[in-house]
Amino acid sequence: MAGSENIELNDEYWSVFDFMRKFYDEKGVAPDVRHTTKQMVEDFGVDKKAAKSKLFKMFPYGYVKQACKVSGMKRPRGWSTG
Repeated sequence: MAGSENIELNDEYWSVFDFMRKFYDEKGVAPDVRHTTKQMVEDFGVDKKAAKSKLFKMFPYGYVKQACKVSGMKRPRGWSTG
């Protein structure tokens, strides 16, 4: 369980976190939902709509808030929610 975020980490989460870190290393900023869902389409073999739905189920309190926090990344400037 990921601390106070109330999520049970599994391989799908680690796939998302690995992508986020790689994206950050390459571009200097955390990926937004659009980039992450595009990668999830490839990684999980689902369509874009299913990937976005899955992402928001994985991080019910907001992709930016939870994914950045749990992955150890700072929330990007200008991103206040989701």
